Amino acid sequence: MKYTFSFLSMVIVIPTLVGCAVGPDYHKEDVWTPSKWSKPTQNLQASVNSQVVMDKINPQWWDYFHDPVLSDLERRAVTANLDVQMATQRLIASRAQLMIAGSARFPSVNGSAGYQRNQYSKKGFSRAIDKIRNREPALGNMVNPSDIDVPAFNQWDDALDTSWEVDLWGRVRRQYESAKALKQMSEEDRRGILIAQQAEVAQNYMTLRGLQAQLQIVKENEKIAQDILDLANQRFNGGLVTELDVRSAEAQLEQTRADIPNLEQQIIEYINALGLLLGEPPRALSTELSTPKPIPPVPSQVPIGFPSELAQRRPDIRQAEAKLHSATAEVGVAEADFYPKVTIDARLGFQSLSLRDLGFWSSRAWSVGPSLSLPIFEGGKLKGQLTLKKAEQKEAALAYRKTVLQAWQEVDNALNAYQAEQLRQVRLQDTVKSNQRSVYLAQAQYRQGLQTFINVLNAERRLLSSQQDLVNSNTQISINLVQLYKALGGGWESTYPDSSQIASTQPQTEVQTQGQTQTMSKKN
Repeated sequence: MKYTFSFLSMVIVIPTLVGCAVGPDYHKEDVWTPSKWSKPTQNLQASVNSQVVMDKINPQWWDYFHDPVLSDLERRAVTANLDVQMATQRLIASRAQLMIAGSARFPSVNGSAGYQRNQYSKKGFSRAIDKIRNREPALGNMVNPSDIDVPAFNQWDDALDTSWEVDLWGRVRRQYESAKALKQMSEEDRRGILIAQQAEVAQNYMTLRGLQAQLQIVKENEKIAQDILDLANQRFNGGLVTELDVRSAEAQLEQTRADIPNLEQQIIEYINALGLLLGEPPRALSTELSTPKPIPPVPSQVPIGFPSELAQRRPDIRQAEAKLHSATAEVGVAEADFYPKVTIDARLGFQSLSLRDLGFWSSRAWSVGPSLSLPIFEGGKLKGQLTLKKAEQKEAALAYRKTVLQAWQEVDNALNAYQAEQLRQVRLQDTVKSNQRSVYLAQAQYRQGLQTFINVLNAERRLLSSQQDLVNSNTQISINLVQLYKALGGGWESTYPDSSQIASTQPQTEVQTQGQTQTMSKKN
């Protein structure tokens, strides 16, 4: 009756205790979020042609540039980029760790089978008979120890062994909760790497097109410098100027030509950089990227989503949140280590001295029972471990808040940089126009002998410098837009994108380029 009471008590009490879990439960942190995006000054906002708007972001944000080559490179980077592939393997490893942690929630069952050939010693039987003889002389004298023959015998057994830790204090559940959060961290790490690599592809592509545009400008200025040299030679042969004008014109021509090899070298470097991002060897993309194309223009309206969505789009914020969740669960694991650990072990099998009898029900053998282990003295190990986990939790909470604030800082800086560079572009356009007119007037007046040659050279240098500055500004505007979308966390999808999902679906959009607006749409 006592056994029945104890067993029933265990059946009733254990499920009740299993529902408990020591340690703090995770609750999402409340972080600062502005109600609207910050806006630039009124003068700056009125001067730019590409305006940011609160609207849904296309997950394939690079399609806003309406450049089919760029869109194709981005689609290929999803599966070809080696950093993304390494992050995928880390995610697979974290999922395996989750399976390992989750297995502790269930009983472990193992099968075993064995065979033994046993031989007991005669000496043991002789000592037993001697003891019997001492107690019962009449009975002991009936058996002579020397006549005893102890035969060898076989022992066959097979069994199922099972063990299950009764999770009274939630230690196993907290471990599984932590492992799930770590898996979430790996998922966000992969997504963050993908966004960073996609932004890197776009920035390198913009820079490549900008270098090609600079090379074209230098070659055009090379022709201008050659024309000025021809003019100086004509005037020198006519006795109108000294040799100084000729040599100065030659120096200007060679200086202009000296920029060409450097630009060509940089073009090759950026083609190779794009190849590496796509997992290709050097020069593999030369055929498709060597032909110069315009710098991808920015759209007249740039959707940037809504402020409340930033925490969902930024993988680093989600990763920091998952880390905090894991650290919180680890505190529960450390607290549960202070409590007793109860394990139920059971064994069911068959034992027989003959193989042919092994399968009979009468050969069955079984055992079942709980075991309990209680930490009594650990030398401060458990207390130190709990203190460590609590400190790690607080650190993770602070890191989460810092990540959120840093994200908002990056977005704010990217917004201002995007709009400020457009204002700079407008000023540079006016500068180029003025310098083009200055070169024309200086050449015309030099032919008439109204200007010295030094004025022609200065006008040419100013024109080349301003043209390069304008190309750099056009490039930087597109790069700044890429950096803005990177700061916003790219687009957002509920599932991780693959190459089939990265389909170019460009809507008809007004695209602003060098102060002029034109309508472009993707050709079907």
